[in-house]
Amino acid sequence: MAPSVELAVAESTRRRVSRRLVPYLTFIYLLSYLDRANLSVAKLQMQLDLHFTDAVIGLGAGIFFLGFLLLDIPGSLIVERFGARKYMSRIMIAWGIVATTTGFLGLSVSAHLFHAVSFRAQFYTLRLLLGATEAGFFPGVIIYLSRWFRAQDRARAMAWFMVAQPVSIALGVPISRAILESIHWRGLTGWHWVFILEGLPAVFFGVVTRFYLTDRPQDARWLTAHEKAWLTAELDREARERAAQGRVKIWEGFRSPQTLLLLAIYFLIVNGNQAMIYFLPSITDAMHALSIAGRTTVAALPYALSAVTILLNGISANRSGERRWHTALPMLIGGCALACAMLSAGHLALVISFYCLAGATSQAYLPVFWTLPSTYLGKSAAAAAIGLISFGNLGGFTGPYIFGALHTRTGNFSTGIFFLSGCMLAAGALATLVRATKPHAT
Repeated sequence: MAPSVELAVAESTRRRVSRRLVPYLTFIYLLSYLDRANLSVAKLQMQLDLHFTDAVIGLGAGIFFLGFLLLDIPGSLIVERFGARKYMSRIMIAWGIVATTTGFLGLSVSAHLFHAVSFRAQFYTLRLLLGATEAGFFPGVIIYLSRWFRAQDRARAMAWFMVAQPVSIALGVPISRAILESIHWRGLTGWHWVFILEGLPAVFFGVVTRFYLTDRPQDARWLTAHEKAWLTAELDREARERAAQGRVKIWEGFRSPQTLLLLAIYFLIVNGNQAMIYFLPSITDAMHALSIAGRTTVAALPYALSAVTILLNGISANRSGERRWHTALPMLIGGCALACAMLSAGHLALVISFYCLAGATSQAYLPVFWTLPSTYLGKSAAAAAIGLISFGNLGGFTGPYIFGALHTRTGNFSTGIFFLSGCMLAAGALATLVRATKPHAT
């Protein structure tokens, strides 16, 4: 094939794969994050109805991640070996059913399902089940992207995918708040409908996923023969290069010092980010100088800004090939911004500005961070490493739980915010130790 023809095939393949897969994967990940994070808004009414303290909410938010960890590594290896389409479809349908069921908590149907179990135990059980049903989805998508995008294209694709996290919150907070305040159908209060109306789409698109996704480039009817051949050859070349380095066995992914370092970094940053996600609406709800619309905007704005910084950081890393500082700096800036928000207490405009800066930067590491395992490991080893690193989601248990307990004990948010700031700063400091190799250019 002539160089000019090969270049044209390469560009058309990259463009077609991106347009076909990235928007859809981003959308279904948005549904996933919405169904786990809508608790942050529903709790504003839910706590009054069920007499839950912030400590109970924090523990419930965290228990999600205990369930999440149960099947993360098996889930990532299943996707690696058997393909993503059917597995991800089943995951979505299962979590959608559990998320919708949460909307019946405290009602007669809930009492029938759980018999004499208390509302608090029902809440914990449903959050555990939600995490368990979502387990494997995120690492599965990361592995899936590595089966369709070359190393030098992966950070950009990952950036668009990761943008679903802040977008789901930026859009989800006002949508959930609108449902909370205005929908009271069939005698149910707003928080019931937050879970019901936001859980059902996952079931529907779980069915769609089974027919829309394609497991491998060789099976893609939407690519031409030349495009399939080019993409398969490029991915096979990368696989051979990693195999030549001898880092393809599952055990290599577990024992690599870099994997353990990434696990520690991820645990610390998830501590900070998840607690902030679940409790920022409560923090802004205490800003009584603002209207309800103003508080809702302040709770959503940091994540609207985060969507932009995730994309910019991913694009910058893609162009430069640099990975370490694109991972570390956002964490360091986010930690400093949270501390400054507390030190600016009494100056509302400054506090809001620092929360926006923290929200904008604290998740910008995501598209770069998750490309790191596939830069030093190959095939099953990278899948195992991603699954192990995902155990850092345990920070999603400890962060919200500690933050909620600190608020229940002290009656203010300051101590908890300083705790989150410390976690982010520690994560950023460790990230400066990452050894990241540049992807090969072609």
